[in-house]
Amino acid sequence: MGKVILIVEDDNDISQMLKELLAGQGYETVQAFSGTEALLCMEKQKMDGVILDLMLPGMAGEEVLCAIKETYPETSVIVSSARDDVQTRVSLLRAGADDYLIKPFDTEELLARLEAVLRRSAETGKQRDLANQEEVLEYKNIRIYPENLLVQVSAQEVSLTKREYLILELLMRYPGKVFTRSNIYESVWKEEFLGEENAVNVHISNIRQKLAKICPDETYIQTVWGIGFKMK
Repeated sequence: MGKVILIVEDDNDISQMLKELLAGQGYETVQAFSGTEALLCMEKQKMDGVILDLMLPGMAGEEVLCAIKETYPETSVIVSSARDDVQTRVSLLRAGADDYLIKPFDTEELLARLEAVLRRSAETGKQRDLANQEEVLEYKNIRIYPENLLVQVSAQEVSLTKREYLILELLMRYPGKVFTRSNIYESVWKEEFLGEENAVNVHISNIRQKLAKICPDETYIQTVWGIGFKMK
């Protein structure tokens, strides 16, 4: 059985084109034409990946992305949009998008990017399954259960995106070590670091904010100026 991809696109012609393109590559597809319909599809069936248009009727694409990553952090999401401004890209990073395509996009590029995000997700899952069976990581009042990606602070569950979780796990495994942004990016994104400092900074900021909601007076991640980050 092929991997299942959810196509969230309100333009029927584009949606049908994507369906036929992916079917020709052996993917199974599910089509949704609004954000609400997309989330209903996610509830009914496990999706390996999502191609998400930002400009949707009713519920905005950004809201859909946040909802997917909140409930299904392991699902890879590629956002497609005609918007290419920096502010949009940063907001999508904050929400946990795995990749971004500017419309109109080349179909070969779409296929290559989809293969890449699915491959990274599969490799991360396999590595975690092998290394983290029945393992528990603890630091201060944080507990991580790598087998099921569960994070708790003072016994309260914290919902992190896949990359936020992987960054926190990396720092907690070596609490005395300072990780450069390059270390973090290459470990989590599984790609060569080409100066994408903002991507790492945004995810660190998100982790801090989520942990602070439970323990606002505690500092967990320390910025080592000019170098990177470590657990404090």
